[in-house]
Amino acid sequence: MSKDLFSTIEVAGHLLSNRMVMAPMTRNRAPDTNANAMIAEHYAQRASAGLIITEGTQISELAVGYPATPGMFTQAHVDGWKLATDAVHNKNGQIFAQLWHCGRISHPDFHDGALPVAPSAIAAAGDAFTYEGLKPFVTPRALELSEISTIVEQYRHAAACARDAGFDGVEIHAANGYLIDQFIRDSSNQRTDQYGGSLENRSRFLLEVVEAVGNEIGFDKVGVRLSPVNAFNDISDSDPQNTFNDVATALSGSGLAYLHVVEVDMTGATNPDVDMQQLRDRFDGVYIANGGYDKNRGNEAIATGRADLIAYGIPYLANPDLPERFSVDAPLNQADQATFYGGDEHGYNDYPVLETA
Repeated sequence: MSKDLFSTIEVAGHLLSNRMVMAPMTRNRAPDTNANAMIAEHYAQRASAGLIITEGTQISELAVGYPATPGMFTQAHVDGWKLATDAVHNKNGQIFAQLWHCGRISHPDFHDGALPVAPSAIAAAGDAFTYEGLKPFVTPRALELSEISTIVEQYRHAAACARDAGFDGVEIHAANGYLIDQFIRDSSNQRTDQYGGSLENRSRFLLEVVEAVGNEIGFDKVGVRLSPVNAFNDISDSDPQNTFNDVATALSGSGLAYLHVVEVDMTGATNPDVDMQQLRDRFDGVYIANGGYDKNRGNEAIATGRADLIAYGIPYLANPDLPERFSVDAPLNQADQATFYGGDEHGYNDYPVLETA
């Protein structure tokens, strides 16, 4: 039987109603770092997705890198996110929390003047988004060897908080130039200890996080997101194909929920020198493809086996009922970019859905 976006698939012990994933999207609507009723409504509106992955949720105070982003390390965070998981589950949806540490993509303003941390003391080009506007990225402090295990423990604790908040699983954010990606890529990691140099060493931090989180909540409830060709946040690698082939291979064999790959850069462009099929072939589980897919490309990728699920970002932002629209080939709402980050219900929970008879 041929498969398409509307085929069922099992992930994390749940039979998903379709293969459309709501991709994680930062929206900066948690001013006190707690999820709230407005955030719960946002995800509940989109519960017809086969799987929802939340916006990035920081695992500690030092993990923060943007204003008004939610956390996952206090009881208040657990209580706030329980509003969202209950709302999604009440509509028979499934939802994962994305665990996030920004690393050097931060600013001392978020840390009472303390420097952000990173694998190496290398500043990213560009500006941080702070409560006082754009400010240049600073040179981060290189993590001491003894500190790395502490951050691994923070990921484990955040995963436990996510479980307690009712999430169906977690996604480890290892993409887009944030802390784990900073360890993986050789442009940002110039360490000479067991966390730097070789591919094995640069992947070590990610694999330790996966092991800690998997042991806490079950490996079948853990996904990982990678972005081999995305240069966002001034990140790069001298040999991305080999680097991420190695990472995909290393992630195999643990029974993870999925591997989620951003296949394009921030402009939506692909890199002809990096073949995502090689990552797909090296990972032994469910593969989620993300990057400018529409309905037809999504169906084709699933039908040919190139992907198991397709993650949609902006289409879900503007179309709470995206599966319903795809099913009847209805036109899509256009996203209002002015309301992407921060604000209230406008541009967040007021996008129209299809009229029902």
